[in-house]
Amino acid sequence: GIPGTPGIPGTRDTHHKRRATGGAPSAYRKKRKFAMGRQPAATKLGAQQISMVRCRGGNMKPRALRIDNGNFSWGTEVCARKTRILDVVYNASSNELVRTKTLVKNAIVMVDATPFRQYYEQRYGQVLPAKRGDELTEAEVAVSKKIAATKVARRAGHEIPEALLQQFSSNRLLACVSSRP
Repeated sequence: GIPGTPGIPGTRDTHHKRRATGGAPSAYRKKRKFAMGRQPAATKLGAQQISMVRCRGGNMKPRALRIDNGNFSWGTEVCARKTRILDVVYNASSNELVRTKTLVKNAIVMVDATPFRQYYEQRYGQVLPAKRGDELTEAEVAVSKKIAATKVARRAGHEIPEALLQQFSSNRLLACVSSRP
């Protein structure tokens, strides 16, 4: 790393590492620009702020400094929707990342459930409960008999876990960030 800056990589090569025996390998070349490391983005939760970083070949890469929404996937339903990120709830690596609302890979965040609620209603013809303790109710939308029969067939053998129903009742879902923001 860079001297005096713990955690900030100075290089992405392995030439500075020691061997498994503890011996230091002899240097066969100097540092290269393509092995350069950069300071972490430390993406925070807030109004979108993106900077462009020049990369190899003159290409530009967007680097999110602040972000307030993202594309989240409901795996069992094979449904991805863009939704607002409301809060950072948990991070296995450090509680400081939760306190400072830093978005990193594998952070557990609270997202708005509305887009997924709309998907479920459109796909299955049922309205998810708005309050805790409510049951699934039939959506009151005029559809043809064929579409109504299709939605009933989709519901056969389909069940939402109780924990997810509770999250839908508060209109907030827990999600995991699977990409590096």
